[in-house]
Amino acid sequence: MDNQPGQTIQPDNPQAVKKVLCIEDEHFIGELYDRALSNAGYKMTLAVDGAEGLKLAQTDEFDIILLDLMVPTITGIEILRALRDPAQTPHLKAKIIITTNLEQREDVRADIEKQADGYVVKAELTPHELVGVLLKLA
Repeated sequence: MDNQPGQTIQPDNPQAVKKVLCIEDEHFIGELYDRALSNAGYKMTLAVDGAEGLKLAQTDEFDIILLDLMVPTITGIEILRALRDPAQTPHLKAKIIITTNLEQREDVRADIEKQADGYVVKAELTPHELVGVLLKLA
């Protein structure tokens, strides 16, 4: 899908609004994502710390989870493990996309990528481009 900057991207079926949980402690990034996702027809909920984010994610009310690795109270890696553990989160339908600026050793990144449905480096991706990544998950 080729989209020009500033162009609104719409999901193929606008009736099926996707719910996104963004676990992100940087308010500015959260606001940018919220604006871009809302313009594309998504409904975003923001959690600013790990414990709150995990609790919301385990409700299984979301289609996509954007998970920053460095959030307060519980790290993103701990959240990812809890969400992928059937004993802690038995019925998770959401796709999990790791969003980070943290440099990872290649083996650590590979392990995280195996557990997640996607991995993006925030500094290399505009919020508009993030929408494109999410559209490919559908």
